[in-house]
Amino acid sequence: MRMSLAQRVLLTWLFTLLFLIMLVLKLDEKAPWNWFLIFIPVWIFDTILLVMLIVKMAGRCKSGFDPRNGSQNIKKKAWYLVAMLLKLAFCLALCAKLQRFTTMKLAYVFIPLWALLVGGMVELGYNIFYVRRD
Repeated sequence: MRMSLAQRVLLTWLFTLLFLIMLVLKLDEKAPWNWFLIFIPVWIFDTILLVMLIVKMAGRCKSGFDPRNGSQNIKKKAWYLVAMLLKLAFCLALCAKLQRFTTMKLAYVFIPLWALLVGGMVELGYNIFYVRRD
């Protein structure tokens, strides 16, 4: 099952809109919801992306797949998996901090986000300055 670009954009827009509406209601104190409930649209969207990514990575395990083709592709997909897990760790730590489940410093909450941003900058630099030598 493949989604078209328009479907992916619509799905992203829908989950973002739902998250922002719930966030505004929470910040205006109109809804006394738990912070973990506010982030449910983000986690549903991330779960969909993780499942799609894992299925694509598992496709490499089928018989008849030539591992020499797409070695860069698996590295990129592994980076996407790490990035999604870092984002998930940041969201969980942020919700725990906002809900006052933990007394950890805010700087520690942002460590997964900083690692994600540094990794993104390295990936961007690699894609811009990498010269393929064939």
